[in-house]
Amino acid sequence: MEPSLSNLKPQQLKDGQVTTPKQEKGIITHSDGVLETLQRAELLTQLGEFRKATALYQEVKKIFLEKGDFERYLKCQVSLIRLYSELEALDQVLLIREEIEQLINQKKMSPASRIYYALGVSALYQGQYEAAYDYAQKSLSLALDNDNKEDACYAISLLAATYRLMGRYQEALVEIYNLKVFFEVLPIPEIQISSILLNGLILMDLKKFDQAIQVLLQGYELLKNHKSILLPIQLMGLLAQAYRYQGAADIGSIYIQLAAKMVDPVNMPRLYQQIKKELAKFENIPTGDYDLIYMPEKGIVLEKRLGKIEFRNQFVLLDLLHLFLSHPGEILSKEYLVEKVWKEAYDPQVHDNKIYVTIKRLRKLLEPDYEKPRYIFRAKNGYFLNKNVKVLIQHQ
Repeated sequence: MEPSLSNLKPQQLKDGQVTTPKQEKGIITHSDGVLETLQRAELLTQLGEFRKATALYQEVKKIFLEKGDFERYLKCQVSLIRLYSELEALDQVLLIREEIEQLINQKKMSPASRIYYALGVSALYQGQYEAAYDYAQKSLSLALDNDNKEDACYAISLLAATYRLMGRYQEALVEIYNLKVFFEVLPIPEIQISSILLNGLILMDLKKFDQAIQVLLQGYELLKNHKSILLPIQLMGLLAQAYRYQGAADIGSIYIQLAAKMVDPVNMPRLYQQIKKELAKFENIPTGDYDLIYMPEKGIVLEKRLGKIEFRNQFVLLDLLHLFLSHPGEILSKEYLVEKVWKEAYDPQVHDNKIYVTIKRLRKLLEPDYEKPRYIFRAKNGYFLNKNVKVLIQHQ
């Protein structure tokens, strides 16, 4: 049940008049100044002025709490959780969570769908996925019990994001499909766009890059009428990554450079670091037709999709890699690998597993898709580098 608003006391307004707030559809009316401040905070959020927006949200949330307008109070808290997360101020996210939990424990707020949603979002940003999952389930259950479709959409979106971070991709995709059903009767642009980004992320996690691009491009249609600057930057960053993995780095480069120009390092430090990291991968993509450029003296490989791969202090892997790159298409026997890499006489009981584990480690570093290797293959009595791979060994 929503908190009762029947025992509210008269409040003093700025002009000296005393009045009692009115309840309209569960929302308390406020002076124009308070609602104006809330609107300014929302506008600053859309413009990417996150530091200024947090100050205004902090100001008005206290007023909403004092007047018992828990719906607007929680809306401010959820906005603050997201903004502080983008600002990498996770200590503030924790404080907000503790504040909400304290209000529940003091029985100033009764548990409601939006309350559990706010707590779940906080837990998710703190990396506490099991707690986020529990809160999402409670939020969804209350929303469905009260036939509140909007709250159900928020709860399902939280559940889908949590499933994805837990590696439960199919369950996440089911929840995204459930959201699409809701959107047919209740469009919520912010959740719709976020679900598209999440869908794209999941498809990339599953190495389905063509499908990810198709899904992400759908987000452009919805973004045409959306004023937030954050979502377009996130969308372009994901498209850049998907195109890079697909092998279309020239297209991906356009998106990542646009994202880099738009992202604000002061107000969006978390996203800025993500974009900066992705941009560096494009700058390190091999030029020309080469799949791999190997720099022995630096211990670095440039891979066509992954960009720069550093083999810091991984001398065994470097020795193994050097052998493969120096003999493309040639089967290197286990005896040969043991002699050249480990400087020992081959013993199947000692070395077979060692070779297998080392090849596995090398593949995880080198292969864009570990499940579908394109560089290193196994033969009957050894391993070989795909003869069609174009390699450049670049000495200083």
